[in-house]
Amino acid sequence: MSEMLGRSFKVLEYLAEHPQGVALSTVASELKIPLSASHRLLTELIRCGYVRQNLGDGHYVLTIKLVSVGLSFLSNSGIVDVAQPLLDQLAAASGELVRLAVVDDEDLTFVAKAQGATHGLRYDPDMGLSVMLSCSAAGHAWLSTMSEDDAMALVAKKGLGKPEDFGPKAPTTLKAVMAYVKAARQRGFSMINEVFAPGMTAMAAPVFSVNGAVIGVVTIAGPAVRLTPQRMEALGPALLGTAEEVARASGASALFKKRA
Repeated sequence: MSEMLGRSFKVLEYLAEHPQGVALSTVASELKIPLSASHRLLTELIRCGYVRQNLGDGHYVLTIKLVSVGLSFLSNSGIVDVAQPLLDQLAAASGELVRLAVVDDEDLTFVAKAQGATHGLRYDPDMGLSVMLSCSAAGHAWLSTMSEDDAMALVAKKGLGKPEDFGPKAPTTLKAVMAYVKAARQRGFSMINEVFAPGMTAMAAPVFSVNGAVIGVVTIAGPAVRLTPQRMEALGPALLGTAEEVARASGASALFKKRA
């Protein structure tokens, strides 16, 4: 039962990365699950309403049910109600994409956003995905709240990822990651330039609960031609102010209360 449950989640996560649908043989090959077992898992997920099979090509795709479950959880947790007005204000002031990531054990996951860019280039990556700690402003900001040993251990555990999947300045060693973390710790917020993606910059500040625990991270991200290092420095006080306001309001969210 434990193995079946683990495989089921692997299938769901894999299908989430392939919204166009995937053939049964591909699922079995990529996840290294026997063909017969893959078919049984997909059949059960179809029965439960989380997966459907296209009539045309027979590929398997996620239904909207998984999204609905996640949105229902966020709605009931009160996170969006608490944070959205504050994210909207910072987005309007910065003119860039502002997001909130929540700490969930050893992961950061983006759960809310506000787009401040009304014209020109817009940066708007997918929501609901775990943050790559080594190559993101959000990850560096969170790591900066930990001890040196704890931060290094977590990065080592999570890995550095493939350089070709990130920007040209993405750190490729643990030492390089910790240099970003040290700078974020000294500044009070993190800054990256073409680290997560080519031509993109970002900054982030941690959100602390009333007892000092880190419960989330607020980020600002945008095109490097607009969100320059100088611009990020100027936005630092506003970013830190929003992080403090989210912290003060976090008591109204059941999820934030639990993490505190």
